[in-house]
Amino acid sequence: MEATTAGTAPATTTETTSETAGGETGRAPALAPLYRNWRFQALWAGQASATLGLQVADTAYPLLLLALTGSSTLAGAFGALQICATVLFGLHGGSVADRYDRRRVLITADSVRLLAAGSVPLAMALDRLTVVHTLLVAVAIGATIAYSGPVRLLAVRSVVPPEQLRQALAQDEARMSGAGLIGPPLAGYLFGAGRAVPFLGAVVTTLLSLSAALAVRFPSPPKAAEQQPRSSGGALAGFRRLAADPVLRPALAVIFVTNLAGAAMLLPVIVQLRGHGASSGGIGLALAGEAAGALAGAFLVGRLHRLAGPGALLLAVAWTCVPVTLAPLLPGGAATVFAALFLVGLGTPTLRVMIDLLVFRRVSDELRGRVVAATMTLLTIGMPAGMLGSGLLLDHLSPTAALATVAGALAACLLPATAGRTLRRATWPAES
Repeated sequence: MEATTAGTAPATTTETTSETAGGETGRAPALAPLYRNWRFQALWAGQASATLGLQVADTAYPLLLLALTGSSTLAGAFGALQICATVLFGLHGGSVADRYDRRRVLITADSVRLLAAGSVPLAMALDRLTVVHTLLVAVAIGATIAYSGPVRLLAVRSVVPPEQLRQALAQDEARMSGAGLIGPPLAGYLFGAGRAVPFLGAVVTTLLSLSAALAVRFPSPPKAAEQQPRSSGGALAGFRRLAADPVLRPALAVIFVTNLAGAAMLLPVIVQLRGHGASSGGIGLALAGEAAGALAGAFLVGRLHRLAGPGALLLAVAWTCVPVTLAPLLPGGAATVFAALFLVGLGTPTLRVMIDLLVFRRVSDELRGRVVAATMTLLTIGMPAGMLGSGLLLDHLSPTAALATVAGALAACLLPATAGRTLRRATWPAES
């Protein structure tokens, strides 16, 4: 596999061999523990702050719009506009990550998000906050995610030696899962303390993220790349690279349909639980099962990766989602849903780390930003598509029939990849 800059620029270890007194090459020094890699830990802390702030915002802004207007449509429009902006600017964000200084891109994106986040409590203090202002903030946040997302993925990994990449990615997954578990209830608590409080919290977390970007230097593309606007095939080169790879192509297809089915499952589950008398709090706790499982699964990444190859592991987790989709039809209500989603969540960090390892071992640095952006786009568009599809299903079917349809469609989509040999025979890339 090709060794690339973004995966081989550690701060706390030397991978080159040392010369002995007799002129012979000696062994490289032992790797320093990951917790002593200050650049990784600083970037990780900044990314954790940014993720927590985004999780709080994703809950607080709809609550604010609902309080201002009483309209569920406008409350849902915030998330929809944010996702649309991320997808719309995603391809350009990948090209920018491949052509320009990545640290400057990250600093710029965090600065824009800080201004957008700060404008909300300021407008509230002046009694000038409007719905249009709030929705424009959604677009700004979505756009900054499109530019900072690929850079963050590359930056955190660029300061870790290949031998510790799996461990670093597992720690990164714990950060994402922890933020997903803590963020929504924290947003609700802060909103109850005062309408402006969660947005002030978002300002603080964004400021911490920006501080980490200012403090840490990490590798960027060569200067020559800035003078080649269409180098390596332009903005769509990432999609072409994924489509040409015999392992990444079916792997991403399986993850895409699994994400789509997971998003399509959400609304029928909520309707099903409400029909059985579950409270809003009970439904929220039930849906937190996946985040709780992912947090626990972050500590199982190494063991699961040793247990099976990447393709076999991916198919095993994907097929687990089929019976889990039907779990809400079983007795037990919210508790059953929590347990089922917890089971699926256990495998989520393993799959994310798997994609990272495969991409970072197969893609050269000059294309890496566009490949990351293409991957994020493919995995993001499945969510609104699944939500829209589930709404259409519920217009014509009962929640039970809708869940059975989603489970059947997922199984049908997984059959070709399972029958093929490519994924089942895929192996882990070398770690150096």
